[in-house]
Amino acid sequence: MVMMNNFASFSKKLDLYSDSPNRSRTSTLFRHLLFRSNPLFIQLTYFLTISLVGYLALSVFTKPRTSQPLIPKQLDLFYTSVSATTVSSMSTIEMEVFSNSQLIILTILMLLGGEVFVSMLGIQIERSKLPKHQTTAVDPTKIELHSISNAACPDNNNDRYSNNLLDIDINNESLKNNSIKYLGYVVLGYLVFVHLVGSALLSSYITLSSSASKVLNTKGIKTQTFSVFTIVSTFANCGFVPTNENMIVFKKNSGILLILISQILLGNTLYPVCLRLVIWSLGKITKRREFGYLLRNCKEIGYDHLLSSVRSTLLGLTVVGFIMVQLVLFCSLEWNSEAMDGMTLYQKFVAALFQVVNSRHAGESVVDISTISSAILVLFVIMMYLPPYTSFLPINYKDQQKKILSHDNNNSIGGRKSLLECFMFSPLSYLSIFIILISITERKNMKDDPLNFNVLNVIIEVISAYGNVGFSTGYSCKRRLHQGGDCVDRCYGFSGKWSSQGKFILIIVMFFGRLKKFSLKGGKAWKLS
Repeated sequence: MVMMNNFASFSKKLDLYSDSPNRSRTSTLFRHLLFRSNPLFIQLTYFLTISLVGYLALSVFTKPRTSQPLIPKQLDLFYTSVSATTVSSMSTIEMEVFSNSQLIILTILMLLGGEVFVSMLGIQIERSKLPKHQTTAVDPTKIELHSISNAACPDNNNDRYSNNLLDIDINNESLKNNSIKYLGYVVLGYLVFVHLVGSALLSSYITLSSSASKVLNTKGIKTQTFSVFTIVSTFANCGFVPTNENMIVFKKNSGILLILISQILLGNTLYPVCLRLVIWSLGKITKRREFGYLLRNCKEIGYDHLLSSVRSTLLGLTVVGFIMVQLVLFCSLEWNSEAMDGMTLYQKFVAALFQVVNSRHAGESVVDISTISSAILVLFVIMMYLPPYTSFLPINYKDQQKKILSHDNNNSIGGRKSLLECFMFSPLSYLSIFIILISITERKNMKDDPLNFNVLNVIIEVISAYGNVGFSTGYSCKRRLHQGGDCVDRCYGFSGKWSSQGKFILIIVMFFGRLKKFSLKGGKAWKLS
C-alpha cells in the first residue's frame, strides 16, 4: 500500500513537471540548439553519435558468426562503425566474420549515414521551422504598412492594390512552405521506392541464378539479408558487401552488376538529375503548383540536391563523360588481364562498366585493385577526390554563378572573411597533412615492408577514405621482402595492417570526407604568386 501511494505521488510530480514551464523551456532550448547551431556542428554530432551507438551495438549486443578464434579488436569495431556511418566502406575486419544480426546493424548505420537520408532529415528540420498556420502567418510590419497605406490613400484603387500585394505575399509564402513539405514527401518516396524495387530485383535474380545462390549458400549468407544489405550499401554509395571478396565472386553475374550500377547512380552522382525528373513528372501528372515552384525556385528552397535544369543537364553530361573516359582507359589496359580471364565479351564489358562507375563513390569492386595498372589507379584517385556533383560549367553560366556568389558575399558583414575562414586550408592541403602523419606512424612498416607500405598505396587509402569510396589495394603476404613468419592473407583493406595510430587518423579522414562540403571553399585566403 505504501509503495502504491509513493508511486501515485511520483506520478503526480511527473504530471506537474509535464505541465510546468520546465517542459516549455526544454523544448525551446532544444529548438534553439537545433536551429541556431552551426550546420557543421549538427552533422558532426549526428555522425559521431550514430557511430558510437553502432560501435556499442556491434561489440555488446551481438557476437561474430565465425567459429574461428578471430575476435575483432574494439578499435576495429569502432572503425567499422565509423566506416558504415560515413559510407566509406574502409575495412579492417573480414565481412564474413559478422553475424546476421551484426549485418543488420551495419545496414541501419549505412541507411542513417546515406546522403539522401541525411538530406531528408534536413528537409524535416526546415519544415519544423515553418509557421504552424501558414495562411495566418503574416509579418506585422507588412500589416502596419498596409494600414498606413490605407490611411494615406483612401482611394479604392489604392486600397485594392495594397490588398492584392498583401494577398500575393501571403500566397507566395504559403506556396513556398507547402513546396518544402511536398519535397520532403518526394524524397521519402524516392528513398523507399528505390530500396524496395532494388531489393526485390536483386533477391529475385539471386533466387533464379544457380551460380549466385550457390555462392551465398556456401558462405552461409541469407539471400534476403544479402539483398537488403547490398542495396542499402550501394544506394548510399558505401561499398560494403557481406562477402569477403566484395563483388569479385559475382563478376560473371552481369544481372547483379547492372542492378547495382543503377543503384549507385540513383543514390549519388545522378541523384539531382533523377530528383528533378521525378518532380517534373509529378507536376505533369498531378498539376500541383508546388512541383512547379520547386523546379523554378531551387535556390530559395535551399535543398543542395535540387539543382536548376541547366546545372542538372551539365551534371548528367559530366557524369557520363567521366564514366566514358574511365571505361575506355580501363578496357584498353585491362581487357586481357588476369582479372578478366574466363569471361565473355559481354561479361567483361559489364564488369568494366561496374568497376569505373564505383570509382565515384561506391567502392565496390570486381577486380583486385592492387593488380590494376598504375595509370588507372591514378585516374581512380582523381575520381575519388572529386566531389559527387562536379560538373563542367560553360563560361557564360559560370560567370552568372560568380555574380550571384559575389552578390551574396557583398551582403555579408562588410564582405570580410572571418578569422577562421582566413586560416582554413584547401582539402588538398589537409589530405597532404594526413598522408604525412600516416607516413610517420607507419614509418617502420614502410621501411621493413616497402612493397606493401609504399606511398602510392597510402595515398590511395587516404583519398579513398576522404572520398568515402572504399577502394583499397589490400595487403599481400607475397609482396613481403622477408618471407616467413605467420603472415596470413586477409580479405580486408590495406589499413587493416596499420597501427592503431594510423587507423585513428584514417577515422578522422573519414569524418572529414563525409563533411567535405563544409571545407570545399577553404584555402581561398592563400594566394600563390
